Amino acid sequence: MTHKFTISLKNRLTLTYVLFISLAMLVLCIVINLFTNIIFAALVKNNIAAKSREIIRIVEEQYNPLTGGFNTETIETMGMYFVSEGFIVTVEDRQGNRVWNARSCDFHHCTSVINEITARMESRFLATGSMRLDTYPVIFKNSNVGTVFVETYGPFFYSKTEARFLSAINSLLLIAGIALTVICVIISTALSRTIAKPIIAAGEAAKKIAGNYLIRIPDHYKTRELAELSRSINALAGELEEAERRKKQLTSDIAHELRTPLTCLQGNIEAMIDGVYAPDRERLESCHEEIKRLANLVQDLDILTNLEWEIITLNKTEFDLAKLLQVTAEQWRMTAAGKGIAIQLNAKETIITADYDRLKQVFINILSNAVKYTDKGGITVTIETADEKPGRQCLVSIADTGIGIPDGDLPHIFERFYRSDKSRSRSTGGAGIGLTIAAAIVHAHGGNIEVKSGKSGTVFTVAL
Repeated sequence: MTHKFTISLKNRLTLTYVLFISLAMLVLCIVINLFTNIIFAALVKNNIAAKSREIIRIVEEQYNPLTGGFNTETIETMGMYFVSEGFIVTVEDRQGNRVWNARSCDFHHCTSVINEITARMESRFLATGSMRLDTYPVIFKNSNVGTVFVETYGPFFYSKTEARFLSAINSLLLIAGIALTVICVIISTALSRTIAKPIIAAGEAAKKIAGNYLIRIPDHYKTRELAELSRSINALAGELEEAERRKKQLTSDIAHELRTPLTCLQGNIEAMIDGVYAPDRERLESCHEEIKRLANLVQDLDILTNLEWEIITLNKTEFDLAKLLQVTAEQWRMTAAGKGIAIQLNAKETIITADYDRLKQVFINILSNAVKYTDKGGITVTIETADEKPGRQCLVSIADTGIGIPDGDLPHIFERFYRSDKSRSRSTGGAGIGLTIAAAIVHAHGGNIEVKSGKSGTVFTVAL
């Protein structure tokens, strides 16, 4: 026997929170780093352009119009300073003669600076580039008096200070991300534990409820879903408790229904065996009636079981529902007339597709109860159609003016062996499952059955 790997709810929630928050932090850090690099790169490019303009300005200031030359000492000082900043400067006069060149002045220093910048950009910042040369004219009083050549690593480069600043930002983001992840793990663990605790408690209570339906769990949680879960489990426990009670009542009712005819049979047969009663036609017919009662009870239970388990095939045909109701009413008209009540039928031709015999059994069961519990007034059977609804839904209502059904009994009227007037039902020989069978047949047709009752009588409505 193999066991699938399982993980507790608390661990699953913690893992989910941590993964989600870590992923969010990772994406956030990447986005921040990306935007920081873009913004910082733009700032550096502007800084490089500003320094290039500063170089040109200094060179222009060193031009002497009287001699037509430049102050090479100041240009050399400026040039060597900017070499350290990554700018290789060359100055020429208007004739193209070289005034000063950084490589010629200190070739090794220039090469060292260039190599350092290239290594920094390629190894630390994974940038690919090369040395580029920009040419700027030297203007004096709107005249071109020379040219400045500025060679830099392109498209841009970070100085030592800028590189340290960018590295510090990246390190800060990394540390902040790690710190926030740790905090999120702690918060996620606490949060998942808070959420899982009542669910675990509900699970433990559910296990106990399986053996004791009287157990209830607290439902005072401030989280709405947890409170709903607790209330749902308590409601389930209540329904199971009620179902257990009904099951015991069902067993008791079945035992009673079987005991009554069996006791009668046993008494009569033993009396005939002992010679107390003669085995005449009257006694045998009495026994036969009890046997039929037992057979009908077993048959009704069998029908009900098959309907509820949906293993009965409905023999659907097309017929007139009004004629079915007329035939059914005729079966009870004589009995109703004997009690001084009338059965009135208000029905026009209504063609439906259904199981004729099963629906007839539905209306027989309802009409039998109506006749049984009505002592004055009458019974009205009506068909109403709703053409505007899909499938042309039709409603069959059977209204009587009998004793009615108490409000407390209405929710249970379609349950097996349920009687609102137990003594009267048994005296008339009913087993208390006629309406249950009727409801099961209607539901098997995809319909619905409802009941309304008051002091003025009862109305059963069948929707098909």
